[in-house]
Amino acid sequence: MQQPSDRAVHAAYELAQDRYATLGVETEVALARLAQVAISLHCWQGDDVGGFENPGGDLSGGIAATGNYPGKARSAAELRADLDVAYRLIPGTHRLNLHAIYAETGGAKVERNALGPAHFAAWVDWARANGHGLDFNPTCFSHPLAADGFTLAHKDPAVRQFWVEHCIAARQIGAHFGQTLGTPCVTNIWVPDGYKDTPADRLAPRERLRDSLDAVLASPIDPAHNRDAVEAKLFGLGVESYTVGSHEFYMGYAVSRPGTLLCLDAGHFHPTEVISDKISALLLYVPELLLHVSRGVRWDSDHVVTLTDELQAIMQELVRGDFLGRTHIGLDFFDASINRVAAWVIGTRNTLRALLMALLEPADLLREREVAGDYTARLAILEELKSLPFGAVWDAHCLRQGVPVGMAFLDEIRRYERTGTRGRGDAGIR
Repeated sequence: MQQPSDRAVHAAYELAQDRYATLGVETEVALARLAQVAISLHCWQGDDVGGFENPGGDLSGGIAATGNYPGKARSAAELRADLDVAYRLIPGTHRLNLHAIYAETGGAKVERNALGPAHFAAWVDWARANGHGLDFNPTCFSHPLAADGFTLAHKDPAVRQFWVEHCIAARQIGAHFGQTLGTPCVTNIWVPDGYKDTPADRLAPRERLRDSLDAVLASPIDPAHNRDAVEAKLFGLGVESYTVGSHEFYMGYAVSRPGTLLCLDAGHFHPTEVISDKISALLLYVPELLLHVSRGVRWDSDHVVTLTDELQAIMQELVRGDFLGRTHIGLDFFDASINRVAAWVIGTRNTLRALLMALLEPADLLREREVAGDYTARLAILEELKSLPFGAVWDAHCLRQGVPVGMAFLDEIRRYERTGTRGRGDAGIR
């Protein structure tokens, strides 16, 4: 895919700059703000949520990765190499979100409640060398003690205690990341607990989950090092009828436990329900949000993020409400049917595109017209923005950040398939 010349990109940007200026939008200001935003890429896209604890093991907890595209990462070294390629093709400096099952234990069997910072030393060294912040998640699925569908809400106190200890260990690992790298780690707790069919008692599991979370979060950690988040879900495979950690449960929990972040996953709600409408309401009551930007198709299928209306609406809410400083943006999808590096690149670039579109809105003018009751002008401006040359501003951003413009990133991924993934399978873009 041929990349446009620098001259063509500059010329198109100057024309776009003039067009946006007619609405009072300074494109240079928008680009400067965009360059400061760090997206947290998710490690599990690179190996189909397998991790290194039990290579080849089955996924559980309502999670499924579908597809058999060749070349997935089989080790931490391969996963880091794949991530390096992805980051080189995405404008800006970004983070990485790790799950506990990506620990490197040197071949030794280490139970999850015994994991510590030493098991992630290579990840920290790599992150420091490349300027990446790290985020973290306890892994409360794909484990014998989660086989019956319950972890922190388990009726057996011993099983429940194991998962409490694992989550406590995860917070300590997150704090180590934040302290060592100088940027707070967001440690996000999600559990798959629930029933396949309608329960007789919805309350007791939620009481147990509440008490377990209180035990996990009992010891304060400096928020400069670690921020705690809790994540809801509508349902999962095998827990279709009842999820203990529903949105209402975690919303109440986060509001009642000061300092706890609420995680909104774009795929974890009813098919017609969107998270963009929840952002301003929730930020009246919780200090910060964690967003898992995903794309559910009919259900929480975690498709690669595309430039949908809802993605644009999410970013518009963050910009219009001045919430960027209170929101941590991460990705959460895993598609094994396409090139996994390309999935990271396409999804992250689309997330940044949507954010740039929001930053290019004449926010003050829109609010002024709304306050004046001039809804006609408000609608006209919003519709006019849809045809303004946003793509030229995006291309200029990519050029300035030293990453491929347009479709040229696909050539880099093709080259990497021929070299970096050789030996992992008969890789090749179809």
